[in-house]
Amino acid sequence: MIDQLVIFGATGDLTARYLLPALAALQDAGQLPDGFEVVGTGRQPLSTEQYRDWASSRLDEHALACPLPARQAVVASIRYQPTDVHDPDSVAQLITDDRPVAVYLALPPALFPTVVTTLQQTGLPPDSRLVLEKPFGEDLDSAVRLNRLLAKLLPEQAVFRVDHFLAMTTVQNVLGSRLANRILEPVWNSAHIEEVAITWEETLALEGRASYYDGTGALKDVVQNHLLQLMCLVAMEPPLSISERDLRDRKLDVLRAVRPLTEDDVRTQTRRGRYTAGHIDGHDVPAYVDEEGVNPHRGTETFAEVVLHIDNWRWSGTRFRLRTGKAFGADRKEVAIHFRPVPYLAFGRAEDARPNVLRFGLEPEGMALDLVGTGPRPRTLTPFTLAAQTEPSRLPAYGQLLLDVLTGDPTLSIRGDEAEQAWRVLTPILSAWEKDLLPMHEYAAGSTGPPPI
Repeated sequence: MIDQLVIFGATGDLTARYLLPALAALQDAGQLPDGFEVVGTGRQPLSTEQYRDWASSRLDEHALACPLPARQAVVASIRYQPTDVHDPDSVAQLITDDRPVAVYLALPPALFPTVVTTLQQTGLPPDSRLVLEKPFGEDLDSAVRLNRLLAKLLPEQAVFRVDHFLAMTTVQNVLGSRLANRILEPVWNSAHIEEVAITWEETLALEGRASYYDGTGALKDVVQNHLLQLMCLVAMEPPLSISERDLRDRKLDVLRAVRPLTEDDVRTQTRRGRYTAGHIDGHDVPAYVDEEGVNPHRGTETFAEVVLHIDNWRWSGTRFRLRTGKAFGADRKEVAIHFRPVPYLAFGRAEDARPNVLRFGLEPEGMALDLVGTGPRPRTLTPFTLAAQTEPSRLPAYGQLLLDVLTGDPTLSIRGDEAEQAWRVLTPILSAWEKDLLPMHEYAAGSTGPPPI
């Protein structure tokens, strides 16, 4: 197990909100080895003590539920060193011995090639690992170039392209429910399922993330990685095992089977939007273009919806709807399996016989099945729901991802060819949107957003 973690971007929001709390959770669970060391690095000219004070305050803010001794142990394990990522000599000073290290790039994706190139020049100890946050690249060409750079630095097994969605309990339960229950797999196909709707709508607005988000947008930030990964888990063929190779091979099969979109398809099967001023939970929210740090002429979308079709034996005829947006009036984060209507209704009104829907709640985690049964009067129908809460994981999603990195388990990371195929799916959309071939819909902050396609 690797006992040294180097974090590039150690003063950033990702480190503060997720990586430090994840380390505290691992410490509390006894999952970190003795002598574990965190090396934080960034542009800010801080001393180790100054950075430890910063890290302690961030843990108090974002990991207060974690016991104080665990938080203090993480803070004590940190040393900080300012670094110029363009200077190999500066980067080389981060690694002081021949122990393998895990290097986490908690940086904007535009900096990945620079840091990878510098690390290649300095070299990493044998058996080291590299972690990259999403999105992996900015388009298909940049993803291919980055994969080539990574191949010069480390073997594929040592590269972790992480998506914390894959470590969420309910996300893994999508696959578990399919494969462990006999009643589901026989109907898990286009003959019975009309649409799979994967939704990530959040009340969260920009929240000071313009430096990252305004150059990325909803399609790249959420659809390209998170929602396509969820689609793969829903649509993949049953793997021989839940091993790294079998699971990732089957996800790749799904992406390869996605029907390419023409420009006409993009006009009819995609939608983009941007929030205007409004109110969320009693608070005023400015229009996206008026948020601090936003370039209003860039045309960044805060809402994206895409309808895809998978051309294979199992899914031909089923729609896959991927939808995400910021500054909505309510959070809705789920995978919803919409079954087809019954072929014949012997009694009751047709409008009462609603099709069954199986929902996997992502936040909060849980499952629900919408059914129809006999109503209070004879020969009438009424809807009802069977619901269950999923037992929460002992580790947060980022805690599980870090544990996988430290122990060398790449099962929940994204393989290079898989990342490229995900960009292949979205390339026609990106191209058409850049040409302004469809309008930018506007929706008020706090509303339900644009209507579904």
